[in-house]
Amino acid sequence: MMVRKNSLEIERVLIFLESITLKVIEKKLDTTTFLPGLALGPNCIYVDFNQLKYPGDLLHEAGHLAVTDSDTRKSIGTDKLSEEWPTQGEEIAAILWSYAALTHLNLDPSFVFHPDGYKGNSEWFITNFTNRNYIGLPFLEWLGLTLDPDRASKEGKEAFPVMQKWIRD
Repeated sequence: MMVRKNSLEIERVLIFLESITLKVIEKKLDTTTFLPGLALGPNCIYVDFNQLKYPGDLLHEAGHLAVTDSDTRKSIGTDKLSEEWPTQGEEIAAILWSYAALTHLNLDPSFVFHPDGYKGNSEWFITNFTNRNYIGLPFLEWLGLTLDPDRASKEGKEAFPVMQKWIRD
């Protein structure tokens, strides 16, 4: 299945990612990538629209870049990257970050949490997140990216899924 690069959803995602300084670079990729049509590089996402099967995966991969510290982000896609990357905490944070992004973009949760992803747990994530059970929220808050409802109320700010900033320092 070929994804249309000019679909409204993809255009919105690409504009959003550019606005938060995450580069998406179109290039031909081989078929050995972890996700069809996507690969991560130093501070960027490589996309092959001829192979991209699920455009929502762009947001999940962007989440990985966003929740990773700036030094590690520079080594993604190189032999300098730690074998422990991403940590389990960063994986959960990337999942929750992608939910915040799709909410920000007013996209349906199934755009990211498609039936063929998340080891068969897509509906579980959708149900939890739409019921405001935000698994991983303390980690995103610790990173300085968002606020839980109590802290947001005390500070007069909006709570998650609104992000205070999109990219970890």
